[in-house]
Amino acid sequence: MPVDPKQRRAARHAQPAASSAQQTRRKEPITVDRITDAALEVVATQGYDALTMRSVAGVLDTGPASLYAHVVNKADIDELIIGRLCAQLVLPEPDPASWRAQILDVCAQTRDQYLRYPGISRAALAMVSTNLDVMRVSEGMLAILLAGGIEPQTAAWSIDALSLYVAAYTLEISLVTQRQRQQDEWVVSRDELISRFTALPADQFPQTKRYAAELTSGTGHERFDFTLGLIVDNLTERRSGR
Repeated sequence: MPVDPKQRRAARHAQPAASSAQQTRRKEPITVDRITDAALEVVATQGYDALTMRSVAGVLDTGPASLYAHVVNKADIDELIIGRLCAQLVLPEPDPASWRAQILDVCAQTRDQYLRYPGISRAALAMVSTNLDVMRVSEGMLAILLAGGIEPQTAAWSIDALSLYVAAYTLEISLVTQRQRQQDEWVVSRDELISRFTALPADQFPQTKRYAAELTSGTGHERFDFTLGLIVDNLTERRSGR
């Protein structure tokens, strides 16, 4: 049976039917939790540099304007994603006998969370957060140090120093990893770096040339553990009045 020309024309101009999955997703209301999920998805798959209101809206299959009913701006999303990561940290009951191991474990947990989302520590570095999940971690770290007999002012500044180092350490790793993926010529292997150091003029760089192996050593998180150990051990010395 011939099809009416008007029906054919209408069919050509009809919008394609959405899949059942798309229809289900569009029916889901936009919420702060979904925005946070989407933001973390962007960072996990594309890196922190890709995180914008538009990219988050794209994951949610909506427009950026839809987000403003739930979040203030990009900085608000930054606080939400850091809060989400902090909410997943396990904080111990402060123990005077094991406070050192406890504070190092919290820092290691934070490091591992940041490394799951390339460059996300930039969000932590750029804010002084009053997010309750972020403050829960600060409260827990402060309680651990105080339980260890650390003087309150020293404990307060130590939390800042530890947090800054964790953020900087993970940011450096994310930047190097990004350059490696882009095959950036400025990222060189340890062997190449040793070769460059040992080739330096001995009269100008005697120590660098001699200790090239030591300057470039360290696998895994050895340097991370070393630096945190320096900070925490110094707290013990300050507590002892040495």
